Amino acid sequence: MKRIFGFLLGLTLALLLTLFAGENPINIFMVLLRSAFGSTYDLGITLSYTTPLLFCGLSVAIAFHAGLFNIGAEGQLTMAVVTAAAIGVLFPNVPFPLAPLFAFFAAILVSGFWGWIVGMLRAYRGSHEVIITIMMNFIAAGLASWFTLHIIPSSDSQNPESAMVAPQYMFKDYDLIARFFPDTPANASLGVALVTAVLLWVFLWKTSWGYELRAAGTNPDAAHRAGISEKRWQIMAMAMAGALAGGVALSEVLGSAGQYRIGFSPDYGFIGIAVALMANNNPLGIIISAFLMGALHKGATDLDLETTTITRDFSRILQALIILGVTAQGYWAWIKHKRKKQ
Repeated sequence: MKRIFGFLLGLTLALLLTLFAGENPINIFMVLLRSAFGSTYDLGITLSYTTPLLFCGLSVAIAFHAGLFNIGAEGQLTMAVVTAAAIGVLFPNVPFPLAPLFAFFAAILVSGFWGWIVGMLRAYRGSHEVIITIMMNFIAAGLASWFTLHIIPSSDSQNPESAMVAPQYMFKDYDLIARFFPDTPANASLGVALVTAVLLWVFLWKTSWGYELRAAGTNPDAAHRAGISEKRWQIMAMAMAGALAGGVALSEVLGSAGQYRIGFSPDYGFIGIAVALMANNNPLGIIISAFLMGALHKGATDLDLETTTITRDFSRILQALIILGVTAQGYWAWIKHKRKKQ
């Protein structure tokens, strides 16, 4: 309830800011709603934004539970997406349905390895994961660009993108969600993301491994005294975070675009941090927060057309104020605790 109130507070404050730009906040809100849910096409686009945000939110959340701040989801998803595209281009004779499975598991293996490197450095060298993941993001972007432009470039386009994967790597012909939202990038990977969120919740709160991971993140010293290896769970958590971010390859390459396009991500990895924070790192809550963030992102795209002074960048202000509103509950809890002590 407090988080819903914080969300509404942040949204209201952001809309009130539009008064300074000479716009009507109610009109801005209606534009956001129409753009996000106005038609089947709009809803399909909203869901296509929701899917990668859901994967990235889960990636950030599991690292948080292990006491780590995964700011590297953007690099991890980049490695996964370019890997899926490379598999589809370099191995064109793999038959369906092995082809998409081969590309998907290769993608999450590579992105998991990308996260595992960070976990290893954090656990055994004491390197701070924020610094490492920022550096890994730049390395991933450079590697992906070089590989795309020199190894698997598109010969049919002047855009910086890879060649198309072989047709049997795409699962569009069997995709019920894609049929329900024609002409949009929405696809069955949304279902996979939802199932992943539920499975992650079960893992964290219903298994002994999940308990050990949370214990290692909450109090590493106490966990160590209880026989739980905090280093092992730091490594495992970052590897799992990388693999979860790699799920974006399923929606981007195998479900819709069929290729890697440089700059395709509007910072999904970084918005995933906001998604996780809004949900207090609860995988089931992340389903809702990813949908809200996806709707805000889609809704803001029409502000360029329907207003004179507000642009789509307004979505970032919305996200920032909503996060402040949601996280402010910690401040109220602190005041309440202080009053009790007095």
